[in-house]
This record gives sequence, structure tokens and C-alpha cells, in this order.
Amino acid sequence: MSDPIARPPFDPELATFLTALEARGPFTLTAEMLPRMRQLDVPEDVLDERLRSRGYQRRTVTVPGHLGDPIDLAIIDRTERTGATGATGATAAVYSIHGGGMMFGHHLGNLDSFDDWLLDHDVVLVSVDYRLAPEYPDPYPVEDCYAGLVWVAEHADELGIDPARIVVAGQSAGGGLAVGTALLARDRQGPSLMAQILVSPMLDDRDDTVSTQQIDGVGVADRQMNRFAWDAYLGPRRATPDVSEYAAPARAADLSALPKTYIDCGSAEVFRDEDVAFASRLWAAGVDAELHVWPGAFHGFTSMVPDAAISRTATAALADWTRRLLGDPSPIERAAGRQDGSLDGASR
Repeated sequence: MSDPIARPPFDPELATFLTALEARGPFTLTAEMLPRMRQLDVPEDVLDERLRSRGYQRRTVTVPGHLGDPIDLAIIDRTERTGATGATGATAAVYSIHGGGMMFGHHLGNLDSFDDWLLDHDVVLVSVDYRLAPEYPDPYPVEDCYAGLVWVAEHADELGIDPARIVVAGQSAGGGLAVGTALLARDRQGPSLMAQILVSPMLDDRDDTVSTQQIDGVGVADRQMNRFAWDAYLGPRRATPDVSEYAAPARAADLSALPKTYIDCGSAEVFRDEDVAFASRLWAAGVDAELHVWPGAFHGFTSMVPDAAISRTATAALADWTRRLLGDPSPIERAAGRQDGSLDGASR
């Protein structure tokens, strides 16, 4: 019997969480689990109250998805904003694509994950309820995401957003769908994207990296789950030449003209190598990209163990990049502005 492949150690704080998780017994994802994993864990009225406490409100619009079939978008904006006529005028939009292996998750799930890096800014957050595999395999999810993005850009005035300041963001499978959506927007001369935010993106169906071998039966979202997800999405086409770059963006031959990109992942997660390779290829194509590989981190660590030191560091890095992207003052600059009036247009 061959020795197990070496892998980076888990961060000590995160390892404690994994030990507790493993004590529950082995986890193997099956198709029978998917309906439960697609449900929203928090009641919508509780979610809305959380948003109101941050000065935001939520509404739902139904728009044409792939082949014209209806899909929903959640529109989350500031309570004082009333569209293009609002006092704050047109602002940036973040178009969010949820994770879940293209099979599960909810477009209203984990909205609290935006609290510490996005919702301090004046933005409109749009979350797309794309259809899920295996009932709706490729190309439904990515085409739904693209169709929703087109609707947002075409209704920018109504939403009170600047169509030149649309950011697409996704975590895990949502990150892969975000890149696929950006590639479609580029190749179809669709909406112009300001940036893309990719948190541990799921990009490659071929299962041939070192990190897929290392994270096999350990951590969160391991090799088995990754294969299960790609099989649900692509069926027998997985790992064959018959897979488009929009479905698995690691296959894209040309990454030029993609928007400014933020990528992060953990050193101890299955997607590490495909994410690092993707960042390198963005740089080779002349794209402005920032990459972070968080030592000892497993997949989804900032959501599962948000108070761990490495999680706080990762969230702070994304918050800083977002602040620089949007051109907003830092908390220190904002406090200084309140003292001398410079941020309110007063002279020093």
C-alpha cells in the first residue's frame, strides 16, 4: 500500500473545527441530500431584519434566464436609495453568484458574509437565483448567470447603478460561474465589467492537480465532492475534450481582456492549484490580478470559522482590495475626514 500523499497542515484554529466536524462521522454527498442543501437556513424575515440593521432593503425581480425562462434576482440596496433619483445617485453594483457545486446553495444564503467587506460601501448588491444541476446541467447555470447580468446592465438607470461599475463576485462554484459569466460578457460584447472577485473558485473539471490528490477524504469540499459536483454539472463529458471554457474556465485558451481580478484560496483546499494557475495565466495575459493563498486554510474557512485569526486576515485583505477598487476612504481616512471636514467637501 502506498503512503498517503503529503499535504500542507491545517491552521491550528481551523483544525479544531475540523476535529469537531470529523467527530460527527464521515460525510459522503449523495443526490438525496440535495433538496435539503438547497434550502435557506435563515427565515427570510430574519434575513431582512439583518439587512435593515445595516441600512439595506431587499426586493425580488423576475427576469429572463437561459432560453427566456424566468429566474429571480434579489436586489439589495440602501434604504435611502430610490433608484437613479436617489440622493446618492448612481453607484457600483456587485453581482453575486452563490456557491454549492452548481448543485445546491441558495441565492440568499450567506448574505451576512458581505458584512465585513462590502456593505459598508454604497453599493447595490444583486444575487442571482440560477438553476441547479443535475436537473439543469451545463449550460443552464452559467447562461442563467449571464442573462441576469445582461438584465442588470440594461436596467442600470432603474437600479440606480453605474453600468461601468459592475463587479461580478462568487465563491467556490459561484467563483467558477463568475469567470464563465465574465468570459461570455467579453466574447459576446456584453456588459463591461469593472472587476471580478473570486473566493476559492471552482474552475477545472479535470481532477489532475496535486491539490486534488492532497485533499481527498480530509478537510471540507474534498476530491470526492468535487468529482460529484462536476459529474452533476457535465455528466459523462467531465474530464473529456467536450467541455467549454464557459463551463470550466480553467480550459479557456485566452484570458486577455478580462476585468481586474481578486482571487484567494487556502493552501489546504482542493481548488488551490487550479486557482494559483489561473492567477498566473491572468498575469501572463496582462490582466490586473491579486492572489492570496491563506496558509493552513480549508475551503470556506472564512464562513465556517469567521473568528479565526487567519479568517479575519483574509476578510480584511478582501475589504482593503474592495475599498481600493471602489475608491472609498479607509476607516482611518473616514475618521480623519469627520474630524476636519475634508470628506464632506470642506477645506482643510
